[in-house]
Amino acid sequence: MARAHTTTEAESRTEQDGAGRESGAGPAATARRVLRGAARLGGEGRWRRGWVLALIAVLAAALMLLHSRVPNRIGNLGSLLETFLPWVGLVFPVLLLLALLRRSATALVALLVPVLVWVGMFGDLLVDRRGTGGDLTVVTHNVNAQNPDPAGTARLLAESGADVVALQELPKRMLVRYETVLGEVYPHHTVQGTVGLWSRYPIGEARPVNIGVGWTRAMRATVTTPQGAVAFYGAHLPSVRVKFEAGFTARQRDVAADLLGEAIAGERIERVMLLGDLNGTMNDRALASVTSQLRSTQGAAGNGFGFSWPASFPLARIDQIMVRGVEPVSSWTLPPTTSDHLPLAASVRWEAER
Repeated sequence: MARAHTTTEAESRTEQDGAGRESGAGPAATARRVLRGAARLGGEGRWRRGWVLALIAVLAAALMLLHSRVPNRIGNLGSLLETFLPWVGLVFPVLLLLALLRRSATALVALLVPVLVWVGMFGDLLVDRRGTGGDLTVVTHNVNAQNPDPAGTARLLAESGADVVALQELPKRMLVRYETVLGEVYPHHTVQGTVGLWSRYPIGEARPVNIGVGWTRAMRATVTTPQGAVAFYGAHLPSVRVKFEAGFTARQRDVAADLLGEAIAGERIERVMLLGDLNGTMNDRALASVTSQLRSTQGAAGNGFGFSWPASFPLARIDQIMVRGVEPVSSWTLPPTTSDHLPLAASVRWEAER
């Protein structure tokens, strides 16, 4: 009888344990239910998946933050990256789509890193900082030596309302067409080699600037405005090329930039404006000898990136308006001409010369 009683008690305990497991009593059962629910929702998997996507996102952030560390020794890769640096952001929508398809929480969280870096670097450019008014409006344009309609291009520039217009890539055979049309609005002009300056105000001393090229592609002129003298530099730095066997070839451009920077550093007039095609962006370290001395009107008073080349689908702002001793008020791109570059415009203001 004692054995039968013992057996009955054991069976009773087994039944109670089974009932407890079925009813979910106890912390172990609760934990199991939570894990099963998370698994059904994909919770655990979401954090386990997408590590490759997360790594790509982190690498994109590092590439932007450390772009100055990318060496130029191999094909000038650093300068090539810096020329198109904002376009690194194109990888973000792709990573977002892949992360959603993979249902990867890890990749989504990691994607925040490059997005925040991009916004920190370029977010200010997306704010419209354009003002109104100004003491002087200028335009710069690489008109393209092969421009099929130089007179039409000159007419569009003359209608811009600018006080000073700087042109680059002026071929001698077409010069008279630009002079004829622009001369109707601008009584003063000077041409040095393939760069020229047209002005409503008198132009004083004008001379070529040596940038180490076989012909004149840079100049300096003094323009006397109602507010005082301004030193204008017009420049067209040598072109760069992307070649499979040589990478981003820019050595001649880099040397020219250094020489131009030296000329600007020696300028004695307080107010300085550089207008031209520098074949490089403000991010390009190779232009530091110039960009470290002057302020970009687009960065200070523009709206967006102000890309200027190629005109058909602008990818980079390689044309620049840069200033010192004046305050940018507004900066913008003009409608396309028949050149492969877009014209740029900016207005500035200043106090009387001290």
